[in-house]
Amino acid sequence: MRLRTLPLSLAGVVCGGLLAMGAHGGSWWAFALVLLTACALQVLSNLSNEMGDHLSGVDSEGREGPNYSMTDGGLTVKQMWRAINGTVVACCVIGLAMVLVSGSPWWVLLLGAAAIWAATHYTLGKKPYGYIGFGDLFVFIFFGLVSVLGSYFVVAHTIDLKLWLLLPAVGVGLLSVAVLNVNNIRDMQSDEGIRHTIPLRIGVRNARIYHTFLIVLGVASFFFASVALAQIVACCITVPFFVWHLYGVWTREGRRLDPMLPLLVITTFVLAVLYSGVMPLLLGLLNSRP
Repeated sequence: MRLRTLPLSLAGVVCGGLLAMGAHGGSWWAFALVLLTACALQVLSNLSNEMGDHLSGVDSEGREGPNYSMTDGGLTVKQMWRAINGTVVACCVIGLAMVLVSGSPWWVLLLGAAAIWAATHYTLGKKPYGYIGFGDLFVFIFFGLVSVLGSYFVVAHTIDLKLWLLLPAVGVGLLSVAVLNVNNIRDMQSDEGIRHTIPLRIGVRNARIYHTFLIVLGVASFFFASVALAQIVACCITVPFFVWHLYGVWTREGRRLDPMLPLLVITTFVLAVLYSGVMPLLLGLLNSRP
């Protein structure tokens, strides 16, 4: 289930949910179900990704990243299909509970259906979008915009189209794309001839420049969204870790890039929590004034 990826999927919903709680209040039960829904969708994406990569031949003994269950023979194709179908059911049940508890409109379920489709078709299906270079776009949309703005709406039942909400959504999306990009840089050799990822299209040097752009603009989005000195300080805390990550991406290749993935995932999660954690406190203090 690649549980180390869960902080990335939680970064956006934690950010959006906490901002909603601070600005408008809401149900903590609804917020908890949003988190569970995000976790279920991430697990579904990971299982589907492993199935797709196994069937296509991307996951072989020569790949640079860690080996997984199907590659090592721990799970059969039939067993993995059962796991995928069971996780789809779990996503639907938890998502329905989220809508009922939060009192959200039913069209939110359509957004959930789109998320399930995106989670399962990254490497599965007749034309998986992850194999034709559209992975970055879908990650930006679902891990950034949908995750932050969707969780905000579910908790608050409204959307504040202001920079302090929109820019973090963009920031989380760009940093999530960066996680995918460093993964694709690591796997360029095993992906060649099967996937058409952006690093394979533009080359490793340009992929690193692209990666730097994603990190810098992603972090800058949080800085520009800050409305208080405390938020700027909170964002500054994570900057050294992003610099450390970029240094690793520029100086490492192949399997040695693997530690840069959890570093970026955890740092993105911490940044999202620090930003959204400071904002509710600030808004709460302002609202408490006579």
